Amino acid sequence: MINKGGTTTVLQTYMKQAVKMGQIGYDRGEVPIGAVFVWEEKVLAAAHNLKESLNDPTAHAEMLVIREASQKLGNWRLERGKLFVTAEPCLMCTTAILQARIPFLVFGVNEWQTGGIESAFKIEKHPDYYPSMQIYGGILEEECKALMQSFFKKRR
Repeated sequence: MINKGGTTTVLQTYMKQAVKMGQIGYDRGEVPIGAVFVWEEKVLAAAHNLKESLNDPTAHAEMLVIREASQKLGNWRLERGKLFVTAEPCLMCTTAILQARIPFLVFGVNEWQTGGIESAFKIEKHPDYYPSMQIYGGILEEECKALMQSFFKKRR
């Protein structure tokens, strides 16, 4: 079940850091999606999209923080981690989140065309989905949405 519009200060604190990462991506000409991975209440990894810079279609912010966190922890199982992303993860990133066994996901704005959580695809239909996973959508939604809209308006 997706929890919508939560306003807890802790969720917002980490999400603000994800928004900052998205802004860095924006400033560098990348689609402004930012992500932070939290382990034991500390940010272990932070990234923004690097698809354009690296010419790599897999260089999504979520993929980058999952890789970095796994390397730092020396384990691909991120079973006690929390992932904060400014936009709903796509199907590729959603599958990586499930494969990494991340039990806690927070995102800002829905991605109606590519979202893998509740928009274009439904996470509950994935064979690796586990119902105990906590998902919060709509956290700092307006800030995340404004960043995306500004980026695409500027590009048109």
